[in-house]
Amino acid sequence: MRALNGIRLEIRRSEILGILGESGCGKSTLAHAILGLLPAHARIVAGEVLWHGRDLLRFPESELRTIRGREISWVSQQPALSLNPVMCVGNQVGEVLRAHVPSTSTERRERVCELLREVGFEQPTTIYDAYPHQLSGGQRQRVVIAQSVACRPALLIADEPTSKLDGLLRSEIVGLLSKLRERHGTAIAIITHDPTLCATFADRVALMYAGRIVELGNSAEVFARPLHPYTRALVALVRSSMVAGPSTREHFPRIEGESPDPTAVSIGCSFEPRCAERMEVCALRCPEDVAPEPSRFVNCFKYGE
Repeated sequence: MRALNGIRLEIRRSEILGILGESGCGKSTLAHAILGLLPAHARIVAGEVLWHGRDLLRFPESELRTIRGREISWVSQQPALSLNPVMCVGNQVGEVLRAHVPSTSTERRERVCELLREVGFEQPTTIYDAYPHQLSGGQRQRVVIAQSVACRPALLIADEPTSKLDGLLRSEIVGLLSKLRERHGTAIAIITHDPTLCATFADRVALMYAGRIVELGNSAEVFARPLHPYTRALVALVRSSMVAGPSTREHFPRIEGESPDPTAVSIGCSFEPRCAERMEVCALRCPEDVAPEPSRFVNCFKYGE
């Protein structure tokens, strides 16, 4: 099966890029491919991942380890699983510094406390000595973010960083990431299935469906004037949820049909079976990326052959 196919994407310095799509569309697989963290049974058969002009796919594992954490970092969507339960969180943040920055244990402890304060802990020394099970979900997420920004990476990939949090904590984490971008010029790629997060937080958004990017552009433009039928359906759902009351939720618009089976071979557009605007050509071959506007592209026959 092809988990990803025909991906074309760039992340600009200091920008926030939202990668949006439903579960199973390939968002996390894309992030793992960038970082060289695909499972053993997966392989990249074509393409390149350019980092400052060098192809990461050609790097040996030893060289990738010098880049992960230092230049490109990762925020897991499950901090409870990514933190070691038998190590205090301060030492876990300090491990990143020990791997990439020559320093003494005293210097590392001071730097870790500084990082914990930067991500919002008022008593960083107390948090330093705490174990993951002694922290709340929001606190664990902050610790993971402190790990990821310890070496001031140029790119931070955040995989569903707010999906397990309530509304207030989501706002706090989004605000924290925004501050980190402003202070250090860090580019952030945020993976999410929440359109409202991309609409309010991201500079640009890439819509993914069945392993492809079907639309990419400025977030404000994409959500104001969605081009791809899948994007329009998502935007309609978001607008309905914002204005609907409890009595009308059962009448939400919906996208008919099911997501395609990733193991099935299709010669046409993967969204064609669910698309209300499908044409005959949609079932015969896959569309190419078209740029109907500057700095925006869409993968749909409606905008060109």
